[in-house]
Amino acid sequence: MPELPDLEVIRKFLAPRLTGVAITAAEVRRPIVVRNLLGGELADHLVGRRFTEVARRGKFLLLGLDAGTTLLINPMLAGRLRYGAPLARPRARDVLVLTLADGHELRYHDAVDMGKIYLTDDPNKAPAYAGQGPEATDPALTLDAFRQRLRKHRGEIKGVLTNQAFVAGIGNAYADEILWRTGLYPFRFCSDLAEADVARLYVTMRAVLSESIEILRGRVGAAIDVEVRDFLAVHGKPGQPCPRCGSAISEVTRRGAATHFCRTCQPGIMVER
Repeated sequence: MPELPDLEVIRKFLAPRLTGVAITAAEVRRPIVVRNLLGGELADHLVGRRFTEVARRGKFLLLGLDAGTTLLINPMLAGRLRYGAPLARPRARDVLVLTLADGHELRYHDAVDMGKIYLTDDPNKAPAYAGQGPEATDPALTLDAFRQRLRKHRGEIKGVLTNQAFVAGIGNAYADEILWRTGLYPFRFCSDLAEADVARLYVTMRAVLSESIEILRGRVGAAIDVEVRDFLAVHGKPGQPCPRCGSAISEVTRRGAATHFCRTCQPGIMVER
């Protein structure tokens, strides 16, 4: 699932390449993923339009157009964007193919059709967009503001971190990384965290996200459709040794999501409340 670091790197790659470039053709290959909130044919709204900006909000990518409209992309589990020279033949799971005036193309691909693309004149009309909390990397999200927001939540800390209404941009993978580095048990309740725990969590969250963006910028390059996660300490590595203590990394699946953590570095007991 693309999260804040992944999408921020994609944004930085696409912004100088798309801004000012016109769309010459638009092909919807999997209509189930595309939501045209303006009505009519999608291509009629896109062909001839120029990109004005590439922005990000939480786990959404926003491609602004000179008509005052936006292509809003929510990749969810498996959505990927490819930018480059046109492919010789179509791929089975390509959803939307935009041909650009500079000879390149932009493709959105989704292996499981869980993501969504919205064409809208107001991003707030897209589901789950308007209710997002502040960006996890927003300088205005101070420790005090973070602490105040956390006090409103009494659930398990991992579930809160991945709640986009709490802070925007963190998903399953980076929540695992943040909690491992902080040394917090993922299923510990927020109400049980000490003030020092919260301060450490805040500092670690900011550090993990900013460091990951820099790592990905150096690793991804033009291959923005490839997910790079091998540098993470615990996520996706059940059974492997913890980089800190050597204990085997554990995996627990709850509510359809796998959590990876070290039981030695992140001790705790799962309690139902």
